[in-house]
Amino acid sequence: MTVDTPDHHSEYLAKAVAELTPDGRQRIDELLEQLAVAGRSREWVVRFALAREAEVDAGRTDTSADEEPADSLSKDELDILITGFMTIRDQEPLDDVANWANAVLALLADERA
Repeated sequence: MTVDTPDHHSEYLAKAVAELTPDGRQRIDELLEQLAVAGRSREWVVRFALAREAEVDAGRTDTSADEEPADSLSKDELDILITGFMTIRDQEPLDDVANWANAVLALLADERA
């Protein structure tokens, strides 16, 4: 019998979202809005950005697995998102935002594997 438990990267993302400050949430909303605009020609990039924004706004990551847009990303879309989130992680001055970006990168790495 297999027990369905969230993988450790999903737990990391949930913890990172829960620990966001109000300033961090605002900054992430700005970054995800920019991502959605930049990726508007790629439906699953936009859906991924909107899913992350909903998580941040709600303060939790309880999206069911069948609703996860990352599952539908192409290799090129994964590459675009990984590059963008690496930039956020490496250049963002707010520690909670950088930690959140790192958690999203871990989630994307799972998708790539």
